[in-house]
Amino acid sequence: MKQVKGFRGKSQYDDEIDKRFQPSACGPVTAFTILRHHLLDSGIRVNDLYRMLGGTRIGLFKWRFIHNLRKMLGSGWSVAECGVVDMKREIDEGRPVAAKFDKWFAFHWFGNYAFDYHWVPVIGYKETDNGLVLLIHDNGGRKRESRIREIAYEPNRPILSFIKIRKTTAEK
Repeated sequence: MKQVKGFRGKSQYDDEIDKRFQPSACGPVTAFTILRHHLLDSGIRVNDLYRMLGGTRIGLFKWRFIHNLRKMLGSGWSVAECGVVDMKREIDEGRPVAAKFDKWFAFHWFGNYAFDYHWVPVIGYKETDNGLVLLIHDNGGRKRESRIREIAYEPNRPILSFIKIRKTTAEK
């Protein structure tokens, strides 16, 4: 099993997150926890990320996540969609990856998936006899902290996409 060390999750229903944003804050919370992992503590808040990334009541579109996070982080960072091979490489190198489950806009309405529409940080994976298993932080629930869950990759593959976020320049 490969797992990013020291990653801390966060519930999208945390008291510090605006109550209006909480039901659709999974994308900004995913970005927040990944950035916090990279930068330790940047001082940015989930409510700020919600606005800066372009969150809406129905969620955060993947293209907005990528475009606005690139704009926010600047040229010293790479924010890009990636496949499962790159996702595993990022985890191997100690970097969490954002994952989006989206059966609605992927037009896979009738499958049995772990989530219908949800952003989560992928913090690890393991290869089993039954295939690849992703270790994700689920971004919590009402009155529940985020927790690590194991999600089978193959049944969710049609609705899953991954975004890698990595610093490309050294600190001065």
